[in-house]
Amino acid sequence: MSIKVSGTQGYAEEAEALVEQWRSISFADQHRSILHLIPDVPSRILDIGSGSGSDAAAFAAMGHAVVAVEPVDPLRAAGIKLHSSPRIEWIDDSLPDLAILLARRETFDVVMLTAVWMHLDEQQRRRAMPNVSSLVCEGGVLIMSLRHGPVPYGRRMFDVTPEETIQLAASEGLQLVQRLHTGSVQQVNRDRGVSWTRLAFEQRS
Repeated sequence: MSIKVSGTQGYAEEAEALVEQWRSISFADQHRSILHLIPDVPSRILDIGSGSGSDAAAFAAMGHAVVAVEPVDPLRAAGIKLHSSPRIEWIDDSLPDLAILLARRETFDVVMLTAVWMHLDEQQRRRAMPNVSSLVCEGGVLIMSLRHGPVPYGRRMFDVTPEETIQLAASEGLQLVQRLHTGSVQQVNRDRGVSWTRLAFEQRS
């Protein structure tokens, strides 16, 4: 099987199992540390690397309008099937360029990158940050999670430091408002030594 987007190795082949695994993860447990950054009023949320759409569905249930970006066809198809909602728009696009999304010239109150950034190598991360930051409206927030720990077999991942990410964000006018290091919410990953850094930035340029 050819890989159309670097960083997505292994996901299409394991899509069915991953969908079931992700459905078992509580949205509240995974995102408790950043929920205070999500607007109380209906807003526009961009979820880059939506997977099967569990987060997008949760945001839609809160009343938000969500654009869900997912480049892996089987995951996007599963998301559309599982989470049919008029508040969710699905797009086949990918980092670092997000060419389809950027062509729309839209901005969002919240931009989410959950378990995504570690799939980009250093050059791709430097290309991606200006594109991502341009999608955050004035006063909006960018929320990211960085994975630390052993790389699963067959996956393409890089150990990305919070310091590098904060520096890249700052160069685009994004100001750090939260930094938190946590263990994985999945017991199997905790046992393997996987942990996460949650970063949140506000667009103040």
